[in-house]
Amino acid sequence: MSGGLVALLDDVAALTRLAAASIDDVGAAAGRASAKAAGVVVDDAAVTPRYVQGLQPQRELSIIWRIAKGSLRNKLLVILPAALLLSQFAEWALTPILMLGGTYLCFEGAEKIWEKISPHEHATEVPASAAGPEHEKTVVAGAVRTDFILSAEIMVIALNEIAGEAFVSRAVILAVVAVGITALVYGVVGLIVKMDDIGLSLAQRSSAVAQKVGRGLVKGMPMVLATLSTVGIVAMLWVGGHILLVGTDELGWHGLYDVVHHAEEAVKDATAGAGAVLAWLTNTAASALIGIVVGAVVVAVFHLVAKVRRAS
Repeated sequence: MSGGLVALLDDVAALTRLAAASIDDVGAAAGRASAKAAGVVVDDAAVTPRYVQGLQPQRELSIIWRIAKGSLRNKLLVILPAALLLSQFAEWALTPILMLGGTYLCFEGAEKIWEKISPHEHATEVPASAAGPEHEKTVVAGAVRTDFILSAEIMVIALNEIAGEAFVSRAVILAVVAVGITALVYGVVGLIVKMDDIGLSLAQRSSAVAQKVGRGLVKGMPMVLATLSTVGIVAMLWVGGHILLVGTDELGWHGLYDVVHHAEEAVKDATAGAGAVLAWLTNTAASALIGIVVGAVVVAVFHLVAKVRRAS
C-alpha cells in the first residue's frame, strides 16, 4: 500500500512538473509573440486616447473600459477562432492577410500625415465624444472598429510567431496574448488620460514638492499626448512597411528584402559597438520608407476615387 502511495505521489509530482513546464513554455511563447507585435501595440495605445477627448473626466475610464471589453471580445470571440482555423486549414492565407492589414496601417499613417500638411482640405472635426454623453455609443463603436484592425494585426503577428506549436498550444498562447495585451494597452491608456487629473490632485496638496510635480504633469500632458500621436503615426508606417517587406520575401519576391538586408549587414560591419542598433535603425527606416510610399499611393487612389464619386 505504501509503495503504491509513493508511486502515486511520484506520478503527481511528475505531472506537476510537466504542468509547470507547460505553463512556462506558454508564458515564454506568449512573451515572444507579444514582443513581435510591439509596434502595433504602441500604435493601439497611441490611437485610443483621442476617443475620450472632450468627455467629462468622470466618464473617461468608463468609456475606456467599454472599449477594452469590445477589444477583448474582438480578439477572443472573432479573431482568435478565425486565425486558428486559417492556421490549421489555410496557413498560406496568413501572409496575404497580414499584408492587407499592413497596407491598411500604411494608409492610416499616410492619411494622418496628409491631414497635417493639408489642413485646408480637411475640415476640423469635433470629436463625437465632445458632443455629450448621448454620443458615447458612437464613440465606443468607432473605437472598437479601429481596434479590430489593430487587434487582428496583433493576433496574426503573434500567430505567425508560434505557427509551429500544436493547435491547443496555439489557442492557449493566443488567448494569453489577447488578454495580456488588452490589459496592457488599456491600462496604459487609462493612466495616460487620467494623468492630468492626478496632476491637479497633486497640485492642490500642501506639499511644495507635490504641487510642483502636479503642475509639471498638468503642463506636460498636452506635449505627451502630442508626442504619443506622432509616435502612433510613425509606428503605423514602420509596422505596416515591415509587414509588407517581410511578406514579399515570404511570398517569393526577395529583391526588396535582400536590398534592405544587405544594407543592414553593411551598416553593422562598418560600425563597431553600436552596429546592431544601427542595423536595426536601418531596417526600421527602410520599413518606414516603404510604409510612406505604399501609404501615399493608397491615399492618392482613395482620394481620387472619392473625387470621382463626388463628381458623378
